[in-house]
Amino acid sequence: MEECGIDEAGRGPLIGPMVMAVLCGDSNELKHIGVADSKKLSPKRREFLYAQLAGFKQNFIIIGPGEIDKYVKDKKLNIMEEIYAKKLILSLTENSRVYVDSFDVNEERLEAKLRESTGKEVICRHHADVIYPSVSAASIIAKVVRDREIEKLHDKFGDFGSGYPSDPRTVYFVENAIKNHVNIDCIVRHEWKTYKNLFNNKLTY
Repeated sequence: MEECGIDEAGRGPLIGPMVMAVLCGDSNELKHIGVADSKKLSPKRREFLYAQLAGFKQNFIIIGPGEIDKYVKDKKLNIMEEIYAKKLILSLTENSRVYVDSFDVNEERLEAKLRESTGKEVICRHHADVIYPSVSAASIIAKVVRDREIEKLHDKFGDFGSGYPSDPRTVYFVENAIKNHVNIDCIVRHEWKTYKNLFNNKLTY
């Protein structure tokens, strides 16, 4: 049976897309390559492993800030991830077992939904990127793809840091754009609390 893993990168940033990825491969072979949770790897190590994973069956989906905003506005971000997880699962062969890094607090609920909607054997676990090598590999694919997308945005809009609300450079960049009427609508997530607070504060400038 084909073993596959699904993970995402960029669920929480204020700027940039989210990426969901799937990768299929033998667990022992992936362990031998040295895959691990992408968050525990340096950018250089992620890039190295990304190249090593080129020969494995994989796919990814880039989800832009505008679409993310639509779901966040209705408090349905998990529904959005469920829709794209389903698409990735349905792109696989019939004989696939799919491990998903659970984005729902209730692993069993998400597992049941994905099994019913895809007809495939799906196992959802929190921290699956630590437990299952195929999910670790998918996390690397998702993270590298997102990092490369962020670099493209840096080239176009300037260095705004990581894009996360916890990054002072990111917050300063967004605050400055709002204050100076710089159009960053296509890269920022308007429904994020950080953006709303900065936008509401513009009246005090």
